[in-house]
Amino acid sequence: MAGPETRAGEPKLRITEIFASLQGESSRVGLPTVFVRLTGCPLRCVWCDTAYAFQGGETRSVESILHEVGTHGFHHVCVTGGEPLAQKSCPDLLVALCDAGFSVSLETSGALDISRVDPRVSRIMDLKAPGSGEVARNHWDNIARLESHDEIKIVLADEHDYAWARQVITDQDLCSRCSVLLSPVQGQLDPADLAGWIIRDRLPVRFQLQLHKILWNDARGR
Repeated sequence: MAGPETRAGEPKLRITEIFASLQGESSRVGLPTVFVRLTGCPLRCVWCDTAYAFQGGETRSVESILHEVGTHGFHHVCVTGGEPLAQKSCPDLLVALCDAGFSVSLETSGALDISRVDPRVSRIMDLKAPGSGEVARNHWDNIARLESHDEIKIVLADEHDYAWARQVITDQDLCSRCSVLLSPVQGQLDPADLAGWIIRDRLPVRFQLQLHKILWNDARGR
């Protein structure tokens, strides 16, 4: 249900889906969460698992989105995509969610400026490894904008990606800034291999698997 109709002058966003599930990634993994998936993304990572969000969706007002989020009765909200920050009204939605008392996280590719994001939001920011096909899109200035409650996520397709990530973590001293999460591409990199490399190198990161894929495979809206 779209909730209240949009009014002229209200911020509007293109929404692919809003659903309740368990958070599958980040330090919030396992928490009941409402997901707001925005439509559109300027990147084309070769392992992307949400290509259905590249187009389509429904135009919604911030008020309408808040109304639907509130019907689920959960405290945690994750704004994701696609790439949420590709929509100019995304920061308005984040402010409104925080003002409404939700604990809000944002999943962003790291390719767009995060400086307009409300500081109350936990920014889960990707760095794109070479295996993604989009390493050139990393917006490196974002690293200096991260705070201790933010997180960096790097998805790895092979050992070359891991070596790249290890070097970036060291060169940028990422672990002193915020938590760093390393994930294997499902079906490409054996999770046990990634875990072994992290242990071997004493890398101070968090290893993670995508909980939602373990529970529901690639089911949409889970």
